[in-house]
Amino acid sequence: MQLKTTSIFSKILVFISLMFMSCMDKDVHDKTKTGRLKLWYNEPAKATVTDGTDSWKDDPEWLKALPLGNGALGAMVFGDVDKERIQLNEESMWSGSPNNDNNPKAYPAQAKIRELLFKGKYREATKFTQETQICEGKGSGRGQGATLPFGCFQTLGDLWIDFENQGNYEDYYRELDLEDAIVRVSYTKNNVQYKRDVFVSEPDQLMVVRLTANAPGAISFTSSLSRPERFTTKVEDDQLVMFGALDNGKGGNGLEYMARLTALNKNGTVSYSDDGIVVQQADEVLLLLSASTNYVLDYPSYKGRDYEKLTAKRLENGKQKTYAQLLEAHTKDYQSYFKRVSLKLDQVPDTVPTNKRLQNLKTSKSSDLRLEELLFQYGRYLLISSSRPGTLPANLQGIWANKIQTPWNGDYHTDVNVQMNYWMAEVTNLNEMHLPLFDLMASLQEPGAITAKTHYNANGWVVHPITNIWGYTAPGEKASWGMHVGGGAWLTTHIMEHYYFNLDKTFLRQNYPVLKASTQFYMDWLVPDHKTGELVSGPSVSPENTFIAPDGSNCQISMGPAHDQQVIWQLFKNFIDASVVLGIDDDYVASIKRAQAQLAKPKIGDDGRLMEWAQAFEEVEPGHRHISHLFALHPGYQIDIEQTPKLAMAAKKSLDFRIKNGGGHTGWSAAWLISQYARLGEAEKAYKSLQTVLAKSTTSNLFGLHPPFQMDANFGTTEGISEMLLQSQSGTIRLLHALPDAWATGEVKGLCARGGFVIDMEWKDAELTEVKVHSKSGGTCKIGYKGKTIYFETQQGQDYFPLQAHHLKE
Repeated sequence: MQLKTTSIFSKILVFISLMFMSCMDKDVHDKTKTGRLKLWYNEPAKATVTDGTDSWKDDPEWLKALPLGNGALGAMVFGDVDKERIQLNEESMWSGSPNNDNNPKAYPAQAKIRELLFKGKYREATKFTQETQICEGKGSGRGQGATLPFGCFQTLGDLWIDFENQGNYEDYYRELDLEDAIVRVSYTKNNVQYKRDVFVSEPDQLMVVRLTANAPGAISFTSSLSRPERFTTKVEDDQLVMFGALDNGKGGNGLEYMARLTALNKNGTVSYSDDGIVVQQADEVLLLLSASTNYVLDYPSYKGRDYEKLTAKRLENGKQKTYAQLLEAHTKDYQSYFKRVSLKLDQVPDTVPTNKRLQNLKTSKSSDLRLEELLFQYGRYLLISSSRPGTLPANLQGIWANKIQTPWNGDYHTDVNVQMNYWMAEVTNLNEMHLPLFDLMASLQEPGAITAKTHYNANGWVVHPITNIWGYTAPGEKASWGMHVGGGAWLTTHIMEHYYFNLDKTFLRQNYPVLKASTQFYMDWLVPDHKTGELVSGPSVSPENTFIAPDGSNCQISMGPAHDQQVIWQLFKNFIDASVVLGIDDDYVASIKRAQAQLAKPKIGDDGRLMEWAQAFEEVEPGHRHISHLFALHPGYQIDIEQTPKLAMAAKKSLDFRIKNGGGHTGWSAAWLISQYARLGEAEKAYKSLQTVLAKSTTSNLFGLHPPFQMDANFGTTEGISEMLLQSQSGTIRLLHALPDAWATGEVKGLCARGGFVIDMEWKDAELTEVKVHSKSGGTCKIGYKGKTIYFETQQGQDYFPLQAHHLKE
């Protein structure tokens, strides 16, 4: 009788203990909702797989999943209860292979095309351009190149965790914590609280999934790996291994890949088969996953990495560590970047799920300051997660794609998109994340030089509007968009942007040859205008826009489009600046100075707008999404509100005209408008563009939409918010240059300015109350605020408070 009583008493104690633990966990769970920087939800994304054959249609459940990444390995966590799906990506999962797409017919035809254009024969010039100035073969397949040599960035596959425990659940909570880059899921089923913690570690190059419950033996599941095509799974040394080879676009196998999964359990049992891993009655389980491919580009070869040993070594090293050690290394690494910048616009606790906040904003059309803070930091989070030193750069979808045929092949578009990915890198204190873009430029030198010689009989290197990991540099398969020759000039502006912010001469010296080789191409490419004698680019396009020619035809091809002229002007300025820094003053530098002075400059049309082409052509689509002819305003700085006010006002009229006619209707385009208006000091119009991004081009997981999903809108929005708060392109650090009424009170810390300065600011009622300037390199600092400008000398590593010292007030 005593034994029975003890048994009942013990059960009561266990029950009370579990209930107490559940209450404690629920209290913590509730408190997490008020955290500052979390995307959080009270419902899961459904772990379903839709028909992925339509690359232009997003999977709505995938756009509810939460992204993780370490630059090389990406994951989308759905958080479904009965069956978890974690969709996987690896940075180099590209079909296709290196290919010669250059067209030997191109150069012999260019003189004739130029002659036709100068004579105003646009219809004939356009036809001849389409016949000769395109790539050989199928190129990108019009953005559908998965089975072509151009290839496509695509999914690695899926990790499935099937709990085989159907039934009702309650207290569901799911979050992506931007402070530590962890996805957490919790829910209660059958009086047991279950939790999942998922992160992707850069130091250990692993995805880590921790499964826990507040009752012993409660964790049972089957885990498997799968992919839509070209995969096999097997067991190897207590690991589930998925492997295969992608389509090389030429009828054979191309790049090879591998993913390895292992399970570490506390109590219970684990068994392995070729189909998956079975865990029964464990208290806690740790899943570790590694993945890699054999991709190492050494043009024109690409095979070189021993991915089998690499994935095995990473997994074995991870198994030797505790969860606490893995978590500490991940957190320390990630936070060393993320915590450099903070932004506070709102002090109200975050008590509304992220998807509902977004829906409320779309319905009420009112501002949500917390959501704006979140979107700003989300862009920084996504860049840290998709672009790390030594990885490939962030592509059109960052590092997250759930299909075999990704929209636009998930490639690198060089007519705005890949550049937009990196505009915010320097100003938001993530200069290391910028480095993969320079590696991409370096990889384009050899193939770009071949294209330059074949297509233009020019020295140096060139890239057109699209490229990939295989070194594609030829024009596109259609001249109307593929004959954009400004990609190399635009890309190389990032070299000097990195220098302007960090003053790193070693970096500049290493990249100076890339910059110089780009100038060599354009020096050979430019020709004198027949009427003005000015140097002009052409035949070329203003990215993806169309005009009505004097002969009544719809054309894209012309001589001297404004965009080309502006990016080449910026390239030449950057090269001259770089030469000065490095003490190079030779005949070639002098020739660049002369050429820059001879370039056709921005022009203002009779209607007061900045002209997009050398002549005042009428646009076929007045609200076109591209605003390439305003490059000189942002991200370039040939046009400045103070230094060139007439051109700035013409740029403003161009922006207003685009908006009036439906412009800014895609995510990245609306995001670009934020920065454009910010440069003009048009705070409310910049803010309205930010609201447009949120209301029309943002999903429940805060991904940006073109549509379909493109990552550039996220990065462009973070850049735009930065430009509203701080600008330094003119040589003066302008504080709160485009502060909207909605942000009357706030603070930002850690933003960077050109010249090697880090800025902290606080303001109240639209007036600065505190400013701190940290000088990384020393030198003269020039601060501008509300019409007043001050100068002061700084020393390396010192802090300065110009507001108090110099009375920088209106």
